Amino acid sequence: MKFRTLAAIFSFLLITGCEKTIQFPLKSNEQKLVVEATIENGTAPMVTLTRSVGYFDKLDVSLLTGSFVHGAEVYISNGTLTHKLKEYTVPLAPGIAVYYYSTDSLNLATAFTGELNHHYSLRIVSEGKEYTSSTTIPAFAKQIDSLWWKQAPATTDTTKVLVMVRATDPPGYGDYIRYFIKLNRQSTYLPPYNSVFDDLFIDGTTYEVELEKGADRNKTDTISNGDHDFFHRGDTVNFKLSDIDKATYDFWRTWEYSYASVGNPFSTPTKVLGNISNGALGYFGGYASQYRTLIIPH
Repeated sequence: MKFRTLAAIFSFLLITGCEKTIQFPLKSNEQKLVVEATIENGTAPMVTLTRSVGYFDKLDVSLLTGSFVHGAEVYISNGTLTHKLKEYTVPLAPGIAVYYYSTDSLNLATAFTGELNHHYSLRIVSEGKEYTSSTTIPAFAKQIDSLWWKQAPATTDTTKVLVMVRATDPPGYGDYIRYFIKLNRQSTYLPPYNSVFDDLFIDGTTYEVELEKGADRNKTDTISNGDHDFFHRGDTVNFKLSDIDKATYDFWRTWEYSYASVGNPFSTPTKVLGNISNGALGYFGGYASQYRTLIIPH
């Protein structure tokens, strides 16, 4: 027993004596252009340009507001017209604003809004570099048959309900969707944590699925408070269903997976698949959107 104890101590000293501190120098990567560009049926194009921030940068208001890219030349074309977008400012508070590029209201001769089953191209010139992309607003593929609510199971709280949708997928693979929810007096439509789907398993069928609430990712308690899965009696649920092309689907599919796995040491690293050229991050996506509203009685 004494021999084993001495051997164990010797082994421990041998191992710890061979330890060496290894330091990994962290490189400061060059900032990249980040593009969020969309066009939807019946609406003007919308483009937001920012610069990427470092992984270890301390996020604060000044850093985020300072990341917007100003003075870029942004062009969008529908194959017939090419329109140069104008930069707009939206003040939020003293010294705080957000910026975006959209239709130039002083030059409407070449302006246009999105149309179903149309192809669009995007060109951005910023700080001596050029970036391009393209997307399609597809035709309506998914058909919303009905939207309804039912009592939430396994709970004694009768105010909690589930919202269901019945939809029909046309025959033929390759239909992709993204959906959004605007609840009550929310100002914008928000996507849920899992917002994009393909038709791999439901091709050519009529199916029923439960809808999730839209997720405000600026708030950290939407899942932990245990209330995110349910709607409530008295809610007004505005449902937006958008047909999208595969590039838009791939961007949000990989983005949402990456978002969900942040901080998980056992997750598989995922590259977010953008569709902007010249090393820029982000995407240009077209949306064929249809809307439904459900009022849940008290």
